[in-house]
Amino acid sequence: MTNQHSATGVPPHDVPMDAVAEQGFVLVDGPDGVAVTLTPKAASGSAQSIAQAASDAAQHKPEDPPPASD
Repeated sequence: MTNQHSATGVPPHDVPMDAVAEQGFVLVDGPDGVAVTLTPKAASGSAQSIAQAASDAAQHKPEDPPPASD
């Protein structure tokens, strides 16, 4: 069985995104042509959010269903 995100049906990517600073902005390149330009504040907030989500996700097996939302 392949790991797929239940909402999208798309397998998760296992390759990190690349980011560079250019002319006061942060340019992020990801898989499948994903590209985004962020302000430093947005990039920092995104990095913190992604780090927290990664930590949370690492505590669950891929087979574990997501917790029910109340």
